[in-house]
Amino acid sequence: MTTGIQPGQQPRLGVPEIDIGNTDLIEAKRLPPSLDTRSQRREITLPTGKFIVPQAHSIDDNGPTASMHLLDESATLSIGEQLAEALPDRLTIHLIGDLGAGKTTLCRGLLRGLGYLGKVKSPTYTLVEPYKDSRIVVYHFDFYRFTDAAEFLEAGLDEYFEGSGIRLVEWPERAQPFLPEADLEIRLQIVSGGGRTLTLFPLSPEGRICLQNLDSSTAAPP
Repeated sequence: MTTGIQPGQQPRLGVPEIDIGNTDLIEAKRLPPSLDTRSQRREITLPTGKFIVPQAHSIDDNGPTASMHLLDESATLSIGEQLAEALPDRLTIHLIGDLGAGKTTLCRGLLRGLGYLGKVKSPTYTLVEPYKDSRIVVYHFDFYRFTDAAEFLEAGLDEYFEGSGIRLVEWPERAQPFLPEADLEIRLQIVSGGGRTLTLFPLSPEGRICLQNLDSSTAAPP
């Protein structure tokens, strides 16, 4: 089995218009996400409103997690853009969530934050989409169609995890145990009352640094 995109190839993509939805919920000026970590609570200011969520800690003591409520697609794009500012030159991110939870939307926001202005689609059929026209090289994976985890090795995808670059992996559980471990795990869960929750788990020193950078870049003014 081979991928539709080989290393070194660049996709030809364009930008979709984003329908933000009910404009009554949006402030006149677009606000980036803002996390206040100076206390035991995190304050997130998004284009659709402000939410206060408790600061949580991972049970394996890898460090604090960040958890927040995202009201709509615009909010998911915004936190993706903020996450882009916190990235080092090399990081593997596993994206966990059901269909429609917002994984690809988050990736779109992250790529936009890195300066990529083209179209971003889920690589469900190509398995990987490389983006080299951004500040950092990004490889976006989607293993939803895997029926056997060994397909990861058969397709030669392990080679993409060598060297620098950002790896965004949707449906990582379908490539286990062959997929390299994540530095940062992001879980997205649809909420029955509307929107979704997003939780970030740092799983390596690089992941913890990324979360600290996110805290700093999105810190709310006093």
